[in-house]
Amino acid sequence: MKKNNTFKYIIAAVLIAFALISIFMSSAVLIDWFGIRAKQGNYVPFIVKTNLTAGFLYLIAAYGLIKSRKWSFWIMLSVALLLFYAFALFYIHIHSGGLYENRTIFAMAFRIVFTLVFAGLIYSSTNKMA
Repeated sequence: MKKNNTFKYIIAAVLIAFALISIFMSSAVLIDWFGIRAKQGNYVPFIVKTNLTAGFLYLIAAYGLIKSRKWSFWIMLSVALLLFYAFALFYIHIHSGGLYENRTIFAMAFRIVFTLVFAGLIYSSTNKMA
């Protein structure tokens, strides 16, 4: 039992850290804190807004995980769907000649994989198997 709680808190801590970084970086680009917007180059506003939304949803999912709520898994799956949708729109944006940074492709792919992996970890943590 204690091992499972430790695992749960480690997952939650990593998720909270990632969420806070996402919220800070996304809001810094949108609001132009510390001149970060200029450093980002050709950012795509709807991708940044999607990442900001995902950051807040990660925090809610982490709270649900700490409280051992099964709905935290469904929030993570919803975030993954949101990210897939944004990625599809980003693909259309690229092919319609929109400006973007190549690193955005990698960042979105990483975020989707991260979200799915953590959804699986949350599922295994909240659904205790005998």
